[in-house]
Amino acid sequence: MRIIALLLLVMILALQYRLWMADGGMREVWRLRKDVATQAEENTKLKERNRNLAAEVLDLKKGKAAVEERARADLGMVGENETFFQVAPMEAQHAQSSSGNSSSSASTPGMITAPSRHAPVQVNAQQ
Repeated sequence: MRIIALLLLVMILALQYRLWMADGGMREVWRLRKDVATQAEENTKLKERNRNLAAEVLDLKKGKAAVEERARADLGMVGENETFFQVAPMEAQHAQSSSGNSSSSASTPGMITAPSRHAPVQVNAQQ
C-alpha cells in the first residue's frame, strides 16, 4: 500500500510540474495573455491613427481648404493677394553680420524692406 501511495504522489508531482513549469503550462499561458494585451493596445493606437489618416484623405479629396493648408505648410505656398513676411531671430542676425554675409536689409535691426510680389521679406525685430 505504501508503494502505491508513493507512486501516486510521484505522479501528482510530475503532473504539477508539467502544469506549472513545462511548455504549454500555466507560465506560458500567462505570458501569452500578456502578449495579447500588449498587441490589443497597439492595435487600438493603430486604429486611431488609421481613422485620422482616413479623415485627412477624405478632407484632401473633397475640400480645397485642406489642400491649400498642406501646400502652405509643406511647400511654402503664398496666395495671389498675399504678402509673405519672414521674421529672422536676433541670433541669426548676429551670426549673419559676423560672418560677413549680411545684406542691406539684415544690417540694420528693426528694418523692414518693402516686399515685391511673392518675394520673401526679412523682418529684423529687436527684442
